Amino acid sequence: MVDYLLRNKLTSILEEDLALGDITTEILIEPKTAEAEVISREEGIIAGVTEARELLEMTGITVLESVEDGQCVGQGDVVIRFRGVNRSILMVERTLLNIISRMSGIASITSRYIEIAKRVSPDIRIAATRKTAPGLRWLDKKAVTIGGGDAHRIALHDLVLIKDNHIDAVGDVATAITRARSRASFVRKIEVEVSKADDAVIAIEAGADVVMLDNMSVAEIKETVEMIEARGDRKRVIIEASGNVNMDNIENIASTGVDVISIGSLTHSVSALDLTLSFSSSG
Repeated sequence: MVDYLLRNKLTSILEEDLALGDITTEILIEPKTAEAEVISREEGIIAGVTEARELLEMTGITVLESVEDGQCVGQGDVVIRFRGVNRSILMVERTLLNIISRMSGIASITSRYIEIAKRVSPDIRIAATRKTAPGLRWLDKKAVTIGGGDAHRIALHDLVLIKDNHIDAVGDVATAITRARSRASFVRKIEVEVSKADDAVIAIEAGADVVMLDNMSVAEIKETVEMIEARGDRKRVIIEASGNVNMDNIENIASTGVDVISIGSLTHSVSALDLTLSFSSSG
């Protein structure tokens, strides 16, 4: 994210806690210089360090050392260490932990999905969806990429993605793709969501660049991929599988021959990495 956009985003996040100050800290704490550190309580992939450093510097706190985004940490490892006024540290504590914890949780689960999927399909991509926390789209998507995944589209302008409601409104798959192809810029790819093998074939014939096999069973995905291959269309299209993907079926889905698996749970129901902030010294 461009620096000024990141600062604006972090400012708005801080305002949730600090719009009218921190009454507890202001009443109880006498200002003095202190050092503190964020420590991981479990193993995972760290993400959000860039944002954390910016956040701390915005609040007058000096970063002394940190791990890098994408680095694996274990229980007890220091993620970032910093020095500043104790009041400022306490005021920014929860925002700091929320950002790193959430982004690291997303990066960690993304990495785990990729590890499993690549056992059977080394070239497969694991992608995010737009099922992100309101206001945190950029951070959620960035965390996916830090974990080794693909951000997919960031916003609605990135890609022509024709979903079931679009098709219902237009009438049929072929008409929707033909209309999109005639009206969209040549630089835009066109993806279409289908739930049946026959519609996947229709989409390819109509000129879709990407076909999303939505909420199909593993058997149905495999059958559709084989049908596309038998028709000689495999190199013409990217095949994406989406819907109800989890740790129990990711390997089977990856083995069907699809190019991409998109997973909403990477961002919509992520478990944050367990981190804590501890004061290490004070002046």
